[in-house]
Amino acid sequence: GLVPGLLNLGNTCFMNSLLQGLSSCPSFIKWLEEFTAQYKTDQQQPTEHRHLSLTLLHLLRALSCQEATEDDVLDASCLLEVLRMYRWQISSFEEQDAHELFHVLTSSLEDERDRQPRVTHLFDVHLLEQPEITQKQISCRTRGSLPPVSNHWKSQHPFHGRLTSNMVCKHCEHQSPVRYDTFDSLSLSIPAAVWGRPMTLDHCLHHFISSESVKDVVCDNCTKIQAEGILNGQSIENQRTTFVKQLKLGKLPQCLCIHLQRLSWSNQGTPLKRHEHVQFNEFLIMDIYKYHIPVHKSSQNELNQKNSEETTPGTKEGITVKPSDAEPPSGTKPLFMNGACSSSFLMSSGTFPLAAFPECSSPVYLYRLMAVVVHHGDMHSGHFVTYRRSPPSPKNPVSVSSQWLWISDDTVRKASLQEVLSSSAYLLFYERVHSRVQHQSLELRAEE
Repeated sequence: GLVPGLLNLGNTCFMNSLLQGLSSCPSFIKWLEEFTAQYKTDQQQPTEHRHLSLTLLHLLRALSCQEATEDDVLDASCLLEVLRMYRWQISSFEEQDAHELFHVLTSSLEDERDRQPRVTHLFDVHLLEQPEITQKQISCRTRGSLPPVSNHWKSQHPFHGRLTSNMVCKHCEHQSPVRYDTFDSLSLSIPAAVWGRPMTLDHCLHHFISSESVKDVVCDNCTKIQAEGILNGQSIENQRTTFVKQLKLGKLPQCLCIHLQRLSWSNQGTPLKRHEHVQFNEFLIMDIYKYHIPVHKSSQNELNQKNSEETTPGTKEGITVKPSDAEPPSGTKPLFMNGACSSSFLMSSGTFPLAAFPECSSPVYLYRLMAVVVHHGDMHSGHFVTYRRSPPSPKNPVSVSSQWLWISDDTVRKASLQEVLSSSAYLLFYERVHSRVQHQSLELRAEE
């Protein structure tokens, strides 16, 4: 039930811990397999030294016991070599950060995807009308197989998500167009703790999406209203007002990486590490952080009335929570609040009691914890270790193992779920879980 360890090449625990975490995400490995299928027809050797995706796939498959290996300890120096070919200068003898390496990998994979040959656009067909070569030199190529059409959205890696930024004018309540920004990981700051109350992952998520005031912003609607009240021909200055900005999650990824920012600064400007424990659960519900397209006013009034009956506005540890952004219904809060430590929640079976949810409030965006990266030490020196799930048994490869492992470079041992949830997490890797109803709807769409 154990997995291979990784050789420490000299302060490479940051890379080893990240690779162990990524190898516990089956959706990411499956995406790499589909993405690298295009290289199977490439005869140039050695391909793994030219493509990051192939190098990463071989390592993750070995660490997830999908490839036979006789070694108990693997060498991941090939990953650093291929990253140097991608112009990343990463020294294995200096202290590095696992979260920074995660973004190096995702951005490099996106660069590799964007370098793939594209099919010539039909608008460019006029370039073929006046060839510079004679007719005798032109050969017909229509009998050959067409190049594969690469879908840009389909080839996005499973950590790819989108944030929405919503801006509303406080003066005229005019809403600016919603802006979308991409993300590969959610980098959450840890809000100030309230004495006597534990810090939870929900606190960090609510703090991330909490609204903020942005002053001195030009409001086109206020400027237009002002112009209508003035005689034609007179120029007016742009009206500057205060806007309320709100972040939400427009597209939630299949694999969710959460980074807890443990870097802070003292009054003297020196970096400090925050060591406080942030409570998190084996399962994570993200429905209340998802952006929903505004509905018609009449429908919105009915929805608001329903929300007011189920939830009440309040203040959560110094964070104002509006009715629409409140936590799940009160009946489910003690058991399912993200980060709440409940003894009934620590189940060894690895299954989520969806039956405990009423059908109307069953979560759509439900995630299961797959790995946790922990940093021991301070801001100047330390060591990265990983808690991750053991790979599923070969007899049932689609199952999710309930056995956890603790891995420190080449040392691997079994761990309990309680030990995992008690750790001071730095990176959290979650995978989305689809309910039975969602699976049925997906199958129907595929048939259509």
